Amino acid sequence: MTEERPLEEQIQQFRDRVRELQSSLRQAVVGQQEVIDLLIAAVFADGHVLLEGLPGLGKTLMVKSLADAISLGFNRVQFTPDLMPADITGTTILASAPDGARSFTFEPGPIFTNILLADEINRAGPKTQSALLQAMQEREVSLFGRHYPLPRPFLVFATQNPIELAGTYPLPEAQLDRFLFKVIVPAPTEEELIAIAERTTGGEPQRAPVVLAEAEILAFQRLVRLIPVAAPVLRGVTRGVLATRPDHPGAPAAVRRHVRHGVSPRGLQSLLLAAKVRACLDGRFNVSIDDVRPHWLPALRHRVILDPGAALEGVTADAILGEIGTALAPA
Repeated sequence: MTEERPLEEQIQQFRDRVRELQSSLRQAVVGQQEVIDLLIAAVFADGHVLLEGLPGLGKTLMVKSLADAISLGFNRVQFTPDLMPADITGTTILASAPDGARSFTFEPGPIFTNILLADEINRAGPKTQSALLQAMQEREVSLFGRHYPLPRPFLVFATQNPIELAGTYPLPEAQLDRFLFKVIVPAPTEEELIAIAERTTGGEPQRAPVVLAEAEILAFQRLVRLIPVAAPVLRGVTRGVLATRPDHPGAPAAVRRHVRHGVSPRGLQSLLLAAKVRACLDGRFNVSIDDVRPHWLPALRHRVILDPGAALEGVTADAILGEIGTALAPA
């Protein structure tokens, strides 16, 4: 795909290629269509994803299948309490040359890939979790005063178990804010469970066929950013984001009572980038409020910090955001 082609042709090619990608992933993953669509949106919005769900729901399979289908480098790191930052980023070692000379050489860690699956990210200590912060934001690693750029695209897909508390370290707000989406992975339905059992116990599991190359992904990421957002839509979404802040005049009662910190500017950026992907997939040349609504909860639920009393009253971030999201409208 070339940048000189008319925007209409570029968008049509994007739609066709994403349909092929969705079809490829359906050959490897049963169900979870909404989760898969959010993962695809994150790829083209160039954002990271936090997947939360019980063990055995296919989180790792979905990420690995996505990496297979888009022909990108993939590394998986199982986070454990004894994992050190150098185990992720790499380190400098003293290497010997054939002539006997010795020099310090950088040995890249598993983070030097296109898609990094950080499995059970909340099991590693804060020091190790923080090793991802710079990489997720700046797409580079700094070590001993030197900067090492990461491959592009670079995406972190992290998983965590919502029910395990012993031996875990909750992600700090600064790191949560760097995830484009927090996706709740649901349990399969009865029919999906039957299909999973038949597919995984009857023969060799299928892999997702390759349908996209690295150059296409980078080109489509640039295309997404070309989609404009009309001023009334931008203002309407901005007002919705501001309504999550307890000190804002437009905040509803539930926000003023239960929210300690509302959505950051990154939340607004995430919403708009995801909405631009959806507009492209619908073949439109501008973003509407309807493009924002499907991403409202995934893009914002991890950015709303509730007070301790909210859990005692059964109040969740999703419930508060849902109330605000239903009122979204162009200004």
